[in-house]
Amino acid sequence: MKIVYMGTPDFAVPPLKALVAAGHDVALAVTKADRPKDRGKKMQSCPVKLAALELGVPVESPEKVKGNVELFERLRAIAPDFIVVAAYGKILPKEVLDAPRFGCVNIHASLLPLYRGAAPIHRAVIDGQERTGVTIMCMEEGLDTGAMLAQESVEIGTKTTEQLHEELAELGARMIVDALPGIASGEIKPVPQDDALATYAPMVFKEEGVIDFSRTARQICCLVRGFNSWPTASTTFGGQVMKVHMAVEGKSAEGGAEFGTVLKADKHGIEVACKGGSVLLTRIQMPGKKAMDVSAWLLGNKIEPGTVLGQ
Repeated sequence: MKIVYMGTPDFAVPPLKALVAAGHDVALAVTKADRPKDRGKKMQSCPVKLAALELGVPVESPEKVKGNVELFERLRAIAPDFIVVAAYGKILPKEVLDAPRFGCVNIHASLLPLYRGAAPIHRAVIDGQERTGVTIMCMEEGLDTGAMLAQESVEIGTKTTEQLHEELAELGARMIVDALPGIASGEIKPVPQDDALATYAPMVFKEEGVIDFSRTARQICCLVRGFNSWPTASTTFGGQVMKVHMAVEGKSAEGGAEFGTVLKADKHGIEVACKGGSVLLTRIQMPGKKAMDVSAWLLGNKIEPGTVLGQ
């Protein structure tokens, strides 16, 4: 089948590669435009553009999609069977949605109608959900509101956002290759979402990763995993930002200590008082240093019991 692929970040690379490997004619990849990166402001292409060029797939990286007559004309000339979208990052106008023979389908990293929006993996982990997954869905002008075509779930457990990101990208790659023939033949029937059950997953911001020790250990651990590896949860120690890459629930019962108080620090981690007991910070990073296990950090640093983090 002839496919136009639209995607931008790492998550969208495995499905593109899978479609090409499956023998589909990926006639065009549409990605976000190159952007300056870091202090040098050197222009950098997104992961999907780089992957498409390696695969020999033509690439368009328009600054805008809405009202882009040149892009619409190119899509009409290609006359694709499908437009496949994965984390493209822009709302598609009707002219794009109407271009393919069998419609636009999206690879969305949640169990819709849960977690519509920009950061479904982060939000599912932060919220302490037991499972998440991938939904292949029909695209329409609303935000992730289209009918569902296929859905598979995975257990979250103690996985981080980064780990789930990789797992769901590979799952989405397999699912889209499996689903396209059935969608084209009509064997796979669209199932409308129940809007009454919908939840939303807005973008995450660095400020949200500041640890509030008045929350439970489980909530803090979910936050740490949800912000791993970006933008990383944090607290403060000695007037400096302490990034927290890993944490587990502590064993201390609630004993009246002020939330955020260091109860002890040893090879197992930094145990900190929180609501209902304690949380154990096991991997941290101080400014200008690499992330390291607390056991290694304590070889050259010290943190006294009674120290209050986050002040």
